[in-house]
Amino acid sequence: MKVLCIGHSSWDISVPIDEYPAENTKYRFNEKFAAGGGPAANAAYLLGKWGIDTVIATAIGSDDFGTKIKKEFNEVNVNTDYIETSYEKDTSFSFILINKKNGYRTVFNVATEYPMLKKYNYEFTPDIILTDGHDYGASQNAISKFPHAISVIDAGRVTQELIELCKYIKYIVCSKGFAETVSGLKFDYNNPQTLVNVYTKLQNKYPHANIVVTLEEHGALYQVNNQIKIMPGLKCNAVDTTGAGDIFHGAFVYGLANNFDIEKCVMLANIAGGLSVQKMGSRLSIPNLSEVLDYYAKKTGMNQVPTNNPTKAPVNDQAVPNNNGQNG
Repeated sequence: MKVLCIGHSSWDISVPIDEYPAENTKYRFNEKFAAGGGPAANAAYLLGKWGIDTVIATAIGSDDFGTKIKKEFNEVNVNTDYIETSYEKDTSFSFILINKKNGYRTVFNVATEYPMLKKYNYEFTPDIILTDGHDYGASQNAISKFPHAISVIDAGRVTQELIELCKYIKYIVCSKGFAETVSGLKFDYNNPQTLVNVYTKLQNKYPHANIVVTLEEHGALYQVNNQIKIMPGLKCNAVDTTGAGDIFHGAFVYGLANNFDIEKCVMLANIAGGLSVQKMGSRLSIPNLSEVLDYYAKKTGMNQVPTNNPTKAPVNDQAVPNNNGQNG
């Protein structure tokens, strides 16, 4: 199985803080975590690390951040032939504040203008296309060009283009915020019927798609055998929630690439996302495949999850070392 990931790349600098900074003050931080970021980009990194034949199509600037991003992908064997370098626009970067008390993050994304892909020619045929919708033109082109590929979208934002793109997608894996905004309804976890109502409204809008709604610490909402179900999230102390949704999407696509049913895909994605929030950083917190499979085995009582993808061996955790801010 060959996976094509299309979307936004950035360089992330995360700083743990004890409390949110007050205005007109100075702070000195002695700890930071730096690595590449971006929804589809993080998912591509996970897929490469887990041994899936993966291609990333993204645009970066001709700067140090862009060079570091490309180097990271090469370290986990992600094909970078379709990364385009812009000489007019810089690589975007994100400054992220991590609340040590609860693991919540505040993201400041900095970019005067996002570079977009200009070349839509691919010398291969993907089996799966994952897009985060940031580059509508490139995403729409790939979906149209490869109609037999399984299409997956990371619908984490709400834009008119992304809402439109979802009409052509087989698997819509969306955020709680996207689900509530598009449905016009709110989740109330004390009233299970509200979960059904939101899901049903989404299903009516996108009748040809399989829909999964990520609910942060509450898990994920999905449907199997005409039954709407919720997969509970992992019970853990969150250190940093940055990138958990991206990791969920990457692990979900890993399941699809191995022909797992949707319930198994959601469970693996839930586990991967839950393990990731227990470490600092987004890409730096991606768990090893063996960690996820071991957790799955303990949870289900199965010795292992069978994998049907023989293409590559997973890359170990040392591919991008956690330098505690010594790089970047």
